[in-house]
Order: sequence, then structure tokens, then C-alpha cells
Amino acid sequence: MKIKGFIDIHTHGINGYDTKTTNPEHILKMAQLHGRAGTAAILPTIYSAPIDEMRKNMEAVRRAIRTQSTEHRIKNIPTLHALRITHYASQILGVHLEGPFLNPVRCGALDKDSFIKPTISSLKNLIEGYEDIIKIITIAPEIPGALKIIERCNEHGIRVNMGHSDSTYKQALDAKKAGATGITHLFNAMRPFHHREPGLIGLGLMDEDIYIEVIADKVHINETVVKLIFTTKRSDRVILISDSVKGAKNKKGHIYPKRGVLAGSLITLSDTAKNLKNLGIPETIVKKAAIDNPGRYLNVK
Repeated sequence: MKIKGFIDIHTHGINGYDTKTTNPEHILKMAQLHGRAGTAAILPTIYSAPIDEMRKNMEAVRRAIRTQSTEHRIKNIPTLHALRITHYASQILGVHLEGPFLNPVRCGALDKDSFIKPTISSLKNLIEGYEDIIKIITIAPEIPGALKIIERCNEHGIRVNMGHSDSTYKQALDAKKAGATGITHLFNAMRPFHHREPGLIGLGLMDEDIYIEVIADKVHINETVVKLIFTTKRSDRVILISDSVKGAKNKKGHIYPKRGVLAGSLITLSDTAKNLKNLGIPETIVKKAAIDNPGRYLNVK
């Protein structure tokens, strides 16, 4: 059944909870809090970390998914546990792995010490046993070995986003040919656009097939650039994300945890939709970017 509501394919956390956990209750609380804020479904996003740690985080998400599935089957039984878990909760669709095959030059707020070279054996160690819940993995396409990883992910039915990358335009195009289909938080944690080297941003804006994630929190991307994106990019390839992280919500809606590095937002997709409405983006386009496009990208039916 098609999900009727906002779908956030990139959220690390919300309020006091995030995906750096082995406790499935934390993931369920994330789903509940996002749901109360108007998001129908989420893809909890795992931070780059040592592979063993990322697998433990994925296990917490899988157990949360199983709990939601069980509660759904007994939803007509008025138990306190069922009400506590399912009331207003977003549906957990799987996981998005942001790493560990990323470029330390464009680490952003991620731990660059956790980044590793992309090899088939490392990929196997990362995803084995979790192929059913891994929906997206973000990879820096320019790193030697990345193209083979992209091809292997495609074989497993895992979408590949390009991100945390110093990729040139040609390298990004080669990754697309290898099977990459999206770009993680366009403009952020990647080589800046240049008129003689458009890089990953140039491909994201101009390519007819590539999907792009956009954080419209008024900080990660200047509002004029947000308008540029919606003017330039075909409307069925833009996906709104929160890139929300653990932290108390403030009026600014974003967080700088250390070194002045912008680490993520403290908003939800409902906040994003309001921001875009205030920019004059048509409501039909906003709904497409927050509902239809992410649903198509994840093949949610």
C-alpha cells in the first residue's frame, strides 16, 4: 500500500534519540516523534562508523521494524504497549547508510577516521545479513574501487547515492553509468560548483535521471540557491530531507556541535514544507518532493 504522507529518507535522529544506538526503543521513539510532527515514514540513517558498530546500529533498526510489524498485526488489540508504540508513529522503511566509503576531504561533520577504502570484502562485511533493510548507501564515487561497489550494491537492490565527495563531473558521470542513482544533500559536503568543473553539483542539477536530496532549512542551502534548484531541476527528481540529528529543537533549526561545522538540522519535513511555501514554491511541487519522489525512489507501493 502506498504511503500517504511525507517520507524522510535521511534522518539521523530527533530530540533525544538517534541511530547511534543498540536499543530498538530509541528507533521506535524516533519514529513516534517524526510521526507526531507529520512524517508518515522514515529511513533512519546510520552514521559512518567502524563496520561492527554500524551493524549493531542496523540491528537496532531491524528489531524496531519487527516490533512495528508485530504491533501492526495486533493493532486492534487495545494493549498499552501497542498504543505506546504505534500512536502517530512514522513507518520505518529500512536504513540509509551514510558511509563508510566516503572521502575524508569532504567529511563534513562525519567522523573521517571511520572512512575506509571501498572493497568488495568490506562491503560484504558491512551489508551481509542486512540486505533486506538497506535501501540506500552513500558513497564517494571518485575513490578507487567505488565503481565496483556501486555495481555490487545494484545487484543487491540497494540504491547508491553519491555524497561526501570531491568528485569531478566526469567521475560522477562514471558512477551514474555504474549504477548510482542519487546525490546525498546536494551542495553540502562536496566539491563546490565551478564554471570549468561543475562536479557532482553540476550533474545533480542538470542530469535528467539523477535524484537529489535537498535540505531546505534556510541554513544548509541559501534560499536563493533553493529557488535555483527548483527552477533548474526536473520536479520529479527532487527529494526533500530533514537530515535531522539528535538535539533539542531551537529557533535556528540547525546545529553546530564542534569546530563550527554544520552538522545537521533540527527540523522535520513539515518545517521544510513551510519554508518552501514561504519561498513561493508551489504546494504541488513541495508535495511531490516530500511524498511522491521519495516513495518512487524507495519503490514504496
